[in-house]
Amino acid sequence: MASSGHDRQWQLNRLNFEGHWCGTSRWYERNTDGRLDLERAAVEIPGTCYAISFSDPDTGLWDGSGLRFAPQGRRRLPLSRASYNQAGQCWQFRGVAGQSSLAVDAGQPRFGHELNFFAGRARSMLVLLYEPCGSLWRLQTLGVVPFRCSLAAVVDPERPPRGDARQQLAELEGWPGQIERLLPGQWPAEDPEPQACEPFRAATFRNGNPVAGFDDGLLCSLPELLPAGAFQLQVGCRLSEGCFDQLSLGYDSEQRLTAWERRRFQRP
Repeated sequence: MASSGHDRQWQLNRLNFEGHWCGTSRWYERNTDGRLDLERAAVEIPGTCYAISFSDPDTGLWDGSGLRFAPQGRRRLPLSRASYNQAGQCWQFRGVAGQSSLAVDAGQPRFGHELNFFAGRARSMLVLLYEPCGSLWRLQTLGVVPFRCSLAAVVDPERPPRGDARQQLAELEGWPGQIERLLPGQWPAEDPEPQACEPFRAATFRNGNPVAGFDDGLLCSLPELLPAGAFQLQVGCRLSEGCFDQLSLGYDSEQRLTAWERRRFQRP
């Protein structure tokens, strides 16, 4: 059993991310007319790889190549239990994990998120980057990587190609689910038991925002322009024919993150 919430988050970090993850990264951006093109990737990088290893229970190494925003596409970072998540932006559920901006901050160049959905030795990653646009923040870039772990005895197969996002959401209507919740800076020492939640509702996932679907079963519902007050970001992944994981990020009227909510819906 973990001795503290910090230790449990560190353990989950290793359980989720340890591996040699490779895939083609695709980056969707605004075109010269300012329109966000989510159909055709502006940049495609074959062979994006994250090699994440641990030499002992307290130390490890993150070694990335084929990266979009790193010099020569490479970066290496040491990992340690002692320094892990000092800024409080990383979060770990078992099987869903990432990092998030904790607030919309005018002093920062970006408001961003990395979200990862794990199933077997498959890792479906979505990166969201908002940038200032006048007095508001505009969704500028989405990155998608259908990672597979090359260390697996049997590599997880590809999932069906992206389809119509609204149709995919409609297929999930009414599925029962369970919810887990994490609060910024409040890390439980033991994983809380998931609680029953309302059945899946496509209208709730859309929340009045545009929806888009991508490779590996990834779906999202995001405001193109962040409102001045409270808002939500909705991202999900169809992990299998009978399972859909949803991650909801809620921001309050002061645009500070209030919670990460992970819902798992399964076909009845």
